[in-house]
Parts: sequence; structure tokens; C-alpha cells
Amino acid sequence: MHHSPFVFSADNKRYHTLNYYNKTVFGRKIYKAVIDCGFTCPNIDGSKGSGGCIFCDGGSGYFTNRGLDINSQLEHERERICAKYGKDAGFIAYFQANTNTYAPISVLRELYSKAAVFPNVCGISVGTRADCLSDEVVELLKEVNSRTSLTVELGMQSCHDSTLLLINRCYDHKEFCEGYMKLKKAGIRTCLHIINGLPRETSEMMLETAKEAARLSPDAVKLQMLHVIRGTMLEKMYRNCDFTLLERDEYTDIIVKQLEVLPPEVVIERITGDGDKSKLVAPMWSADKIAVLGGIDKRLAELDTWQGKKYEKSNRQGS
Repeated sequence: MHHSPFVFSADNKRYHTLNYYNKTVFGRKIYKAVIDCGFTCPNIDGSKGSGGCIFCDGGSGYFTNRGLDINSQLEHERERICAKYGKDAGFIAYFQANTNTYAPISVLRELYSKAAVFPNVCGISVGTRADCLSDEVVELLKEVNSRTSLTVELGMQSCHDSTLLLINRCYDHKEFCEGYMKLKKAGIRTCLHIINGLPRETSEMMLETAKEAARLSPDAVKLQMLHVIRGTMLEKMYRNCDFTLLERDEYTDIIVKQLEVLPPEVVIERITGDGDKSKLVAPMWSADKIAVLGGIDKRLAELDTWQGKKYEKSNRQGS
């Protein structure tokens, strides 16, 4: 086994893990507290579309404290995290369900403010869509960013308009870039989500999405496999054999190629998904997260490659 030549690593990993980033920034391991503030989405409420994206299951993620006010949800999460990791465990308040900038400014300000001052909270993460970043919202996010450590998570999913249309995203890649650039100009730490294995996409297309993410130069990226969740439009397509899912080896190969073209300083906040196992239809291999992670590490070591190994090269070619 080769020792990792990758600089942003303290544990022989060959990519820039969130754990490494948190230890560098906060000086310790940091956990995630997930909250659902009852937001909807322009893709669900009819303003742009209905039914959400074809893979959407009521707001990406599963929530145990749905329906409680924000302080109660955070208290539940704090109890869970501190029981497991000690009473001083720090965590990020993660606004995850649906589109967390899609509400009146006064509502958003109150929720973000409560989360920012909650005990043990070290920062805030806000999951949203690139078409829900009005100038007022960006101003508010700048305000939050001046008070606490803020990350905005944006679902890019794919850079291919044909895919975005197929998954019922209700905006194109150009509009995505416009929203993303607003955050970049405002100096807000941004994490882009990419989904591998979307219907009709080839591995070349998935690699192009990673190269486009590299061009955009975000602070962080989340890479994951497409999950078919019970009750979604995607499940119907899957049952009708409208597309095939990636096998684990194919997924591993694609991740390795994507990591090679992403800048080394970009934090890889996730490299495989963590779906609700009780609703997962396919691929069942994705439920064994440890095996998927181990397989990626093993492949990187076998090929003696690492995140960013081909980044400069692809840049010089002007791709």
C-alpha cells in the first residue's frame, strides 16, 4: 500500500475529507444536526413545477423531529449527539429539508438567528436551490456569514441540460451558475451536490459534470450515487426498466476519475450517499457505506492516484 502523497490529509486518505477540514478549521471533529423547518420548494408548490425532482422524497433526508419548532429540534439533536460523543461535542445546524431559502426574509432571519446562538452550534449549513437566491436572501446569508461559520449547499446534480429536464429540475445549468456566482461574489462558502448514475447519463457525462464543478471552483463538493427511494417518480421509471443503475465497481471508477479532476483544496464533504434504508429500493449495494468507502480508498491506492492529480493538466488543456 502506497503512502498517500495527498497534502490535505492526516490519515492517509487520498482526497480532502470533511473530517480533515473540520479538524483544521474547528480544531476537532464536528457533527451534523439535521433540521426540517417545514419549507417547501418552487418545484413542489407549483410555482415552477409540481412533484419535485424525480428522486425527491419530501425533501432529501429523513427526519425524526419533523413538526417541532427549531429549538426543540436542535435540542433533540443535541441530546443525540452529546449522548454519543460527549457533552462538549460541537455540531453544525443543517437546514436540510427541501429549499431552505424559500420563505419570507423575516422567517429565515429568525430561524438562522436561533440556530446560530444555540448551545454547541459551531456553524450553519443551508441546503437550497440556485433559483432561490434573491438579492435579499444573499444579503441575509452575508449577515449570517459574518456571525457564524456558514455553508450554503446547492444541488447542481448534473451540468447537462438534457438530464436536468429529465429529472424535472425546472431550471437549466446556466441559471444554476447564475445563482452560484451570487454566493461566490458574496464570499459565502458553497458546497455543490453532484449525483452519479442519473438516468441516461454515461460515465463521460458524469466526468464532464465534475470538470464543470472544478471550473466553478466551489469550496466543497458532495458526490453521491442516485438512490431509488420508494414512492418517487424515479421508482416508477426504475420498475419500468427505463434506465439502469451503476454497479458498485462502476461507481467506484467514476468517483476516482471525478476526484482526479477536482482541485485538491476542494473539500469532499460526501463521497457516497446515506439514504433512508427503510425506503431504499435500489441500488442495495449503496446501503453498505463502509464497503463503498473502503472500495474507493483501495482503488485510489491501487492506481496510486489522488484528488486533483489530473486537475492542472485538464486546466492547461483549457477544458
